[in-house]
Amino acid sequence: MSPKKKIIKIMWTSFCLIVGNATLAFLVSAFIMPNDVLMGGTTGISVLLHKILPFEMETATIVLILNIILLLIGLIVLGKKFFLTTVVSSILYPVFLGIMERIPNIHNLTDNTLLAVLLGGSLLGISLGLVMRVGASTGGIDIIVLMLHKWFHWPVAIFMYICDAVVLGTQTIVFGSSENLFYGIVLLVIETIVLNQVMILGKSQTQLFIVTDKFHEVRHALLHKLEAGVTMVKIETGLLLNDQEGIICVIPPRKLYSATELIHSIDPNAFITVTQIKEVRGQGFTQERFSRINEAKKE
Repeated sequence: MSPKKKIIKIMWTSFCLIVGNATLAFLVSAFIMPNDVLMGGTTGISVLLHKILPFEMETATIVLILNIILLLIGLIVLGKKFFLTTVVSSILYPVFLGIMERIPNIHNLTDNTLLAVLLGGSLLGISLGLVMRVGASTGGIDIIVLMLHKWFHWPVAIFMYICDAVVLGTQTIVFGSSENLFYGIVLLVIETIVLNQVMILGKSQTQLFIVTDKFHEVRHALLHKLEAGVTMVKIETGLLLNDQEGIICVIPPRKLYSATELIHSIDPNAFITVTQIKEVRGQGFTQERFSRINEAKKE
């Protein structure tokens, strides 16, 4: 990787970590705590402790203490690599939370619990998605989940749901509000949906698999008219058992209409399947590919 690309990657990672943790702190201060919405993770544990502790302590301080304790445990159990990728968010989040809690009237943005859940869940998914897109972790209860995964080898998602269920259930018992439990479940559902969309945002592409007798013409048109990468595969037709070549082509979704029209203009009987894929990596959408296309045109 060139020095310029390394600098850009560091800047992008820093941006996602800062914005992600700041957004997380904002939604907790503005929507979750003022409306007593139940929430999983160390934030939910901290809100619970803030309510039941016999002495006054800010939620941000409790989050920081819990994160530091869990970080040290994670360092021992999961190793230095995990520690280094988690320590930034484990410190950034409680710091931002302490700042957000001091913003005047931030607790009075809305007194509508349902609106707070919808906005909070959406922002929660966005904030976690930004952090996870750069390969980092928000720390906290994630450390417990990964330790359980290491010991018992169950899927991470199962342990995440179990931990969140325990936290939400405990809050329900202490606060005595089953309605808030339902709000907490809705929050988790919205968070999961938005998080999945943020994780694949800008990465999803459309894959075409084309079967046509005019595969040479279609290949040439996709390469030079649509400037799309293609891969040729050996296939055998099912009815006549003829040997020929099929075409795999990955394109941005916005080019789907142009691609299908181009293919059918060459062969109206072309068989096309369209599949949405979540992510594409490797050569195929780089300047190097376009340079090779230009070289091929000259030849």
